[in-house]
Amino acid sequence: QVQVVESGGGLVQAGGSLRLSCAASGDISRLFAIGWHRQAPGRQRELVASWTEGSGSYLADSVKGRFTIARDYAKNTLDLQMNSLKPEDTGVYTCLVVMPTQNIWGQGIQVTVSS
Repeated sequence: QVQVVESGGGLVQAGGSLRLSCAASGDISRLFAIGWHRQAPGRQRELVASWTEGSGSYLADSVKGRFTIARDYAKNTLDLQMNSLKPEDTGVYTCLVVMPTQNIWGQGIQVTVSS
């Protein structure tokens, strides 16, 4: 059984930084991809950043130049470093682990950027 645990997040002023971490545990030997999605109030959930085995990283255009991701295989984590945060980055950030036969979502974590 695969478990996904998120940490980080919180409240920050515009221009500030936050770091999110997603840790996967259990039988993840066949993990295919891991990524961060976010859902802002009144908007659909969108993919922000991800790491796919064999393909590497992906960042949404809206966060390029501000966000970076780091995949740590020893810890089985995907960290999302968010710099120069904007109020429109506010939302619930949720980690998704993609396996060959199932997708496992984390609980989600709130990120609030005040203007």
